[in-house]
Amino acid sequence: MIDIPIVHDQRGNLSVVEGGMLIPFDIKRLYYLYDVPGGTMRGGHAHRKLRQLIIAASGSFDVSLEDGHSRTKFTLNRSYQGLYIPTMTWREIDNFSSGAVCLVLASEHYDESDYIYEHSDFLTEVSSLTK
Repeated sequence: MIDIPIVHDQRGNLSVVEGGMLIPFDIKRLYYLYDVPGGTMRGGHAHRKLRQLIIAASGSFDVSLEDGHSRTKFTLNRSYQGLYIPTMTWREIDNFSSGAVCLVLASEHYDESDYIYEHSDFLTEVSSLTK
């Protein structure tokens, strides 16, 4: 988890994320998930090169991460905290609250060949990296 600084102001709070400063990559892409129907799971893949920072811009949701050996679940519900996801990490995002907005800052432009969609393929690739 990365704590994002908060600038408190009577007019409302402000938080800033700067690539290469607060997070260990330059931001090349930003996207967000919203209006996710109840019971829906997003993610379900890993990336070979892409790194990400996931922020609950509004509402809450759970992110489960797996490195090929262990699995950890995080609940994101604060707009001033982000979850850093390094390369070769399987991710699943679910349990979206009503009105949740999942903001994702990415280190790379979209590249279909960077995705690993099958969990078994992910496990095979991870095990080959540790040999």
